[in-house]
Amino acid sequence: MKPLRILSIATLFPDAARPNFGLFVERSLLALAAQPGVMLTVVAPVGLPPFPLSLHPRYRALRRLPQREAWWGLTVHRPRFTLIPKFGAARNPAAIARAVLPIARQGSFDVVDAQFFYPDGPAAMLIADALGLPFSIKARGADISHFGDDPASRPQLLSAADRAAGLLAVSEAMRADMAAIGIDAGKTMVHYTGIDTIRFHPGDRTAARAALGIGDAPAIATVGALIPRKGQALVIEALPTLPGVHYWLAGAGEEEARYRALAQRIGVADRVHLMGPVANADLPQLYRAVDAVVMPSVSEGLANAWVEALACGTPIVISDAGGAAELVTSPAAGRIVERTPAAIADAVRALLAAPAAPDAVAASLASRFDWDRNGRELAEHLRRCAGR
Repeated sequence: MKPLRILSIATLFPDAARPNFGLFVERSLLALAAQPGVMLTVVAPVGLPPFPLSLHPRYRALRRLPQREAWWGLTVHRPRFTLIPKFGAARNPAAIARAVLPIARQGSFDVVDAQFFYPDGPAAMLIADALGLPFSIKARGADISHFGDDPASRPQLLSAADRAAGLLAVSEAMRADMAAIGIDAGKTMVHYTGIDTIRFHPGDRTAARAALGIGDAPAIATVGALIPRKGQALVIEALPTLPGVHYWLAGAGEEEARYRALAQRIGVADRVHLMGPVANADLPQLYRAVDAVVMPSVSEGLANAWVEALACGTPIVISDAGGAAELVTSPAAGRIVERTPAAIADAVRALLAAPAAPDAVAASLASRFDWDRNGRELAEHLRRCAGR
């Protein structure tokens, strides 16, 4: 069988400067590359602001990234494109396409794959048009909920969706959200994420607590960027009605100072622990150590942290966002709650009062999330898009 030659565009992909950046994209593309008859080239464009802003220390490590490297067996190109922070969203797809086309023209491909709807999707459309190829786009969450509503990006997003040979969504709920903004549900296939069950599985909670120094107190955690959309402030505000419960926040972001001040103001600072970024390899220990993972996000596609926590045997308390109902399918898996401190506190109290066995929590996933399946389905989808 003739190999399927894929050019995959991924603006969210790990690198030496950001090792936790887009790990789920990396894992999906590794699973794709492992499928028989697949030849994959990954392009992970790096956005840098114009000179002299590009000299700012926050961009120093990005400037040093190689233009091309072998990354866990994948060939990864990292061309630079000009990024206008906060104001250049409408220009990013064209800038990415200009950066990627010289690389694309050096090879021979059957299909272009965009790993996010925006800016990757419209960029993939421009690249595919220039090469005379079909293309596919995957929707993951904020790329639809934010960019699908933003007047600066919506027209390009909808145009790319209309012209794509096929579309993917991380959940049934994401597929419905796409349809709600005018994207054809008939050409959208649900493509669930995977989970590394060798890394994420139930374990000894006492040992995990000891390793992290958590102690014996009831503990909850949130894993994700410290940004308003993730809703950590609501969890902090729930703590006064959860006496003795400690809250561990894994992640970094713009809201850190505000969260510290909020915890101090309402008298729970001694029970709020901001951990900073936590490496993916260290997350299983955190999941196992806590009694629940609490994530009252405004919007999600199908959060990887939800799946990881359940795989480790820890129930989740989440808002009715994205694919929440596709994961919380039994009381053992946790609760779906309103985005209020009172509702969050009620759910946490219920889980603490009647904890489910970790194996029962993990079993709620019912083997739906597997990386080999993810890679196999992605390969089959892209073959269809390429007319194979």
